[in-house]
Amino acid sequence: MDECVFCKIISGKASTEKLYEDGKTLAFLDIFPASKGHSLVIPKKHYRTLSDMNEEDLAATIKTVQKIGKAVAKAMNADGFNVVQSNERAAGQVIFHVHFHVIPRKEGDKLSFSWPHLREKDIELPKWREIIKREL
Repeated sequence: MDECVFCKIISGKASTEKLYEDGKTLAFLDIFPASKGHSLVIPKKHYRTLSDMNEEDLAATIKTVQKIGKAVAKAMNADGFNVVQSNERAAGQVIFHVHFHVIPRKEGDKLSFSWPHLREKDIELPKWREIIKREL
């Protein structure tokens, strides 16, 4: 994982504006923020995607996401915050080390997390349910 920028941050080979660290997680400010206080939360162990994570590290990471979300929203006087997590290039993942974006939001800001919805005639909920349930 020598080329992974987040692994370099964890090992101290790259600098960051660290917010929080414990035995399993690290939180720091995003260098390309969408809003003031935009932070990243990562597991210290390298995982490419959320699907790769073990339950213990996932639980520790999401607890840190909650802690950072509360702190960042309060510190930035935000009205709320988004938690964004992407898996693989098709979903917008750019750094292939699991990370959660914690993005403070204010009423009326110009940020948008919307997407077009499928048309009613294209929705096949019962079929999708059965396909997905087979994979559980």
